[in-house]
Amino acid sequence: MDSLKPSVCVLDASTYVGFWILKGLLSRGYTVHAAIQKNVAGETEIVKIIREMKKVEERLVVFTVDVLDYHSITVALKGCCALFCCLDDSDGYGYDDDTTVDLEVRGAINVVEACARTDGMQKIVFNSSLTAAVWRENICTEEVVDERSWSDQEYCRKLKLWYALAKTLTEQAAWALAMDRMLNMVCINAGIVIGPSVAQHNPCSTMSYLKEAAQMYENGVLAFVDVNFLVDVHIRAFENQFTSGRYFCFNKIVNTEEESLKLARSLSPLISLPPK
Repeated sequence: MDSLKPSVCVLDASTYVGFWILKGLLSRGYTVHAAIQKNVAGETEIVKIIREMKKVEERLVVFTVDVLDYHSITVALKGCCALFCCLDDSDGYGYDDDTTVDLEVRGAINVVEACARTDGMQKIVFNSSLTAAVWRENICTEEVVDERSWSDQEYCRKLKLWYALAKTLTEQAAWALAMDRMLNMVCINAGIVIGPSVAQHNPCSTMSYLKEAAQMYENGVLAFVDVNFLVDVHIRAFENQFTSGRYFCFNKIVNTEEESLKLARSLSPLISLPPK
C-alpha cells in the first residue's frame, strides 16, 4: 500500500519542524520532496542529515529553493499533491526587525502562489504559531482565546515582538491569497516546540518565541507542544479531507512554577535554570 501513497512537498525541510514532518511522512510511506532554503551561513546540521538520508532513502528527493524565487518553488512542487509549509528564520540570525518579517511574508506569498499554479495540488498544511493569536493588550481579561483570535500588529511592534508579528502577518497573507486562489489550506498554530536536540537545531526561533515569556505565562497563554505530536497533527490534517481553517496545537499550558521549570529544562541550555 505504501507504494500507492502520493508525493508531497515539505518547505522548508531544513527547519526543525519541517525536518520532523519530513521524517514522519517518510515513515508513513510517502514520497517526499524536501525543499531546502539556501542559508548564507552555510549548511546546517539538519541539512547535512537530510543529504545523508537521501543516499539511502529512495522516496526522498531534495531541492534547493529560494522562497523569493518563484520558479525554484514550482520546480520543487512539481508532481506533489500537498505542501507542508514550514517557513522560519532561514539564516539562523533570529527575528530582529521589520525586514525579517517582510521577507517571511513575501516568501509565504510566493509559496502559496506557486501552489495555485501547480497541477494536482490538493492541500496546503501551513505551520504557524500560537504567537499569531495571543499577543493583544489586556488579553488576560478576555474570556476566550481561540482559533478566531489574532495578535495585534501594532502591539507586537510596540513590544518588538518580531517573531509574533512575522507569524501573524505571514499567516494572514497566506490565508488571503489561498482564499483568493480557492486553495484548500489548513493551518496548525503550534505552541513552543520541544523535542530531541531542539536547543541545538532550533535556537533562534525558540528564543524569539519566548520573548516576553513571563507575560505569556501571566496571561495563561504560554503553551508547549512535543514535536512528534505536532508532526502527527500536521499529517492527520492533510489526510483528513474534512479539516479546514486554523487549529491550535499544544500539549499543555504552563500554569505553575513547576511546569515552567520543566519547560526550561527541556530547552536547556537556551534557558538558564535558577541555582538550587
